[in-house]
Amino acid sequence: MSRFLASIRKEILLISRDWGGLLILFIMPLLLVITVTLLQDSTFRNITEQKTAIILVDNDHGTISQHIRKSMEESGFFTIFSDDAIRNLDEKKAKKIVREGTFPIAIVLPADLSEDLESEVKQKVDRILSAFMEDTTDEQSIKPFETKEIHLYFDPTLPLSFKEMVKTHIDKMMYQVENQFIYTAFEKELGEGKQLPFPTEGSLVTFTEINPTSVAQIPNSVQHNVPAWTLFAIFFITIPLSTNIVKERTQGTYIRLSTSPLSYGELLLAKVFVFLCISLLQFFMMLAIGMYIFPYLGLPPLEIGENIKILSLIALGAGLAAIGIGVLLGTLCRTQEQSAPLGATLTVILAAIGGIWIPIFVMPPFMQTIAKLSPMNWALQAFYEVLLRQGSFLSVLPKIGYLGLFFISCIIISILYGKTKRNI
Repeated sequence: MSRFLASIRKEILLISRDWGGLLILFIMPLLLVITVTLLQDSTFRNITEQKTAIILVDNDHGTISQHIRKSMEESGFFTIFSDDAIRNLDEKKAKKIVREGTFPIAIVLPADLSEDLESEVKQKVDRILSAFMEDTTDEQSIKPFETKEIHLYFDPTLPLSFKEMVKTHIDKMMYQVENQFIYTAFEKELGEGKQLPFPTEGSLVTFTEINPTSVAQIPNSVQHNVPAWTLFAIFFITIPLSTNIVKERTQGTYIRLSTSPLSYGELLLAKVFVFLCISLLQFFMMLAIGMYIFPYLGLPPLEIGENIKILSLIALGAGLAAIGIGVLLGTLCRTQEQSAPLGATLTVILAAIGGIWIPIFVMPPFMQTIAKLSPMNWALQAFYEVLLRQGSFLSVLPKIGYLGLFFISCIIISILYGKTKRNI
């Protein structure tokens, strides 16, 4: 046991003297989780709390322009600037202002939009009533309707999702205006001055977001980011671990260790023990940041309930998988210049395809299949199962098992490859 403890002490001394490795293991993930969570949370607040300035070029001056202005102002998302705020405002000037980046969006309403649309609706209502009353309608007297175009100018820097949101909002407003015109036309033709029981305001269907789990709280950015960047930090132990293995081999330390009473398995077990403790330390550090530091930064706290044991087991499995990769890289690589960049690149790739940066559901079908091969994805889905879906130990046990099997596979390959090299 004393020999094994001595080997553990050796590993601790190696990692404690590597200040760059310590920065990568502890400071970098800390900065990442705080920065990314603040950015995502502030983005969410910008969408829901701040208003976007919009230029409205009103060439219509009718019912539709009034409705669009009123609806967009009452939505709470937009602030409208028109000719009363901008001198000599027309479509050409609005286009120039948006191109220069002064305003992100400009909406240009065509002339006679309300009048022509109201006339077209009235003609359609007349034709419908004539068909019911079996009256003949002179088709030649019907004025053909020319489709009206509402011109939208967007700053090229705006994301596509934001553009689609604005277009959807305007489509909804136009649909409400057309319905109002239709009801009004029927009232004039059939109501004889009396109002018909047609609803012109309000919605028959509304949408309410409800969490499908038993918890009423809707998931937030903290619950998504803390598990993701914790895994990113844990898997970065592949860099110092693989570097230490290569360093021992290139500096001749491994030969001296081979002549010691310790077996190769005991030496390897010491490395696994030390770096597993580091991965768990990273995990608890990130949990503490989410639970106690985030509220002081204006972020919602991380709520884990009574799931600390299950989450710790997931972190244990993720740490083993990361250690397996580190041992494998340290065995396969010949120099530190190979192991360090390869470890960093492999960690980034596993994070990218594993859903750490980009949600899996937005990936192409082929990449969604590839993502299921990433150990980071197994651990991330296990964390989400507990934190967001209120899962139990049995529901995450298969994913923890995959992580354990991945670790065993990497160790077996490393041992077999190491024996082959020694025999050669």
